[in-house]
Parts: sequence; structure tokens; C-alpha cells
Amino acid sequence: SAVSRSAVSPQVVAFVTFLCFVASRAHEAYSALAAVEVAVTALFFVLYLLQLDKKLSWLCWPLADLFNSVIAALFLLVVCLFAVTIKTNKGTLTGGVFGLVLLVLCVLDAVILFQKISFGEPRGSNTPAK
Repeated sequence: SAVSRSAVSPQVVAFVTFLCFVASRAHEAYSALAAVEVAVTALFFVLYLLQLDKKLSWLCWPLADLFNSVIAALFLLVVCLFAVTIKTNKGTLTGGVFGLVLLVLCVLDAVILFQKISFGEPRGSNTPAK
């Protein structure tokens, strides 16, 4: 299955980040970024869990997932560094720290996805033709 064992981890960390930002009444940008990451991560999780990526083969889903991970990592870097350095209160600081953990998970996900994507080979084929 395309769903990895650690697929739930980023979703949980993103949700905890969101809760910390909301509870601390942090700037709306912090909460919005965490909420979007929760939603997008959940959508990819459901997509792979239900194997919809195989039914909707017109899009290279691993590449879309890679793109999401890279963009999320860039936004998380900026927003969470602001949250950690400004540290309006302990909730914002905690949300920023969880956001930085999520950043690391996004980078790891991007690296793993990049290694799995086979450019130039037909989709769905991981073994060479004989």
C-alpha cells in the first residue's frame, strides 16, 4: 500500500500545532497555515488509503504530494520561526515548536517521495521490463 506507517504522524503534529495556535489566540496566519496543512495532509492520507490515486491516474499523485511537502515546508519555516522568535505567549511558542517538528516531517516526506518517484518510467511500474 502507498500509505506509509508514519502517514498519521504529520497529520497529528499539524493538528496539535493548530490547537496550540488557536488556544493561544496567535495571529490568524499561524492558525490558518496549520489548518490548511491538517486538511491537505488528511486529503492525501484518504487518497492513498482508498487507493484513489490508482483510479485517478491522470495526475502524478506522488509528485503532487512532493510539491505539497516542499511548499508546506517553506511556509512552515517562515511562520514557525516568527512564532518561536516573537513568542507572544507560551501557546504560540509551543505551536511554533510543533510547527518546526512538522517542518522536519515535511522535509523527510519530500526526500522519501523524491527517491520513490521514477522519472522517465511508466507510472505504476516499479520493476524494469524484461
